[in-house]
Amino acid sequence: MLERDPAARNAFEVILTAPGLHAVWNHRVAHFLWTSGLKTLSRMWAYAGRSVTGVEIHPAAKIGRRLVIDHGMGVVIGETAIIGDDCLIYHGVTLGSKTGEHGKRHPTLENNVVIGAGAAVIGNITIHKGARVGAGAVVTHDLAAGATAVGNPSKVL
Repeated sequence: MLERDPAARNAFEVILTAPGLHAVWNHRVAHFLWTSGLKTLSRMWAYAGRSVTGVEIHPAAKIGRRLVIDHGMGVVIGETAIIGDDCLIYHGVTLGSKTGEHGKRHPTLENNVVIGAGAAVIGNITIHKGARVGAGAVVTHDLAAGATAVGNPSKVL
């Protein structure tokens, strides 16, 4: 996190004051409870974390290593979302669903994806390795590796 956040002055400060980091730590516990079959307890744990950090991550969501949620407030990550390693998500991002049906209905972010502030990535789609979603973009289709999507509806640059 220190390498990817120019405002972070030292590790001690980040550990004490970074809500995105706290949200990820909280999710790790909630996800463990979820996969252990303690569904209600995991939802309660996730709710408590959301109340403190302003970041809502469903306990069933799968999150890889070194996810950075910068600022965090208003981030929503749905139940069937999958996030790879080394992703960066800014405040106000939604990884949401287009349907209330069961099964895979939230996005998959491969490794090294960046999602800009206020963006919505919706549906069972894949944002491939190294892709970027611009601030405020609404993405409802797969995004190729290394591509950048901007706008509403999104267009690939």
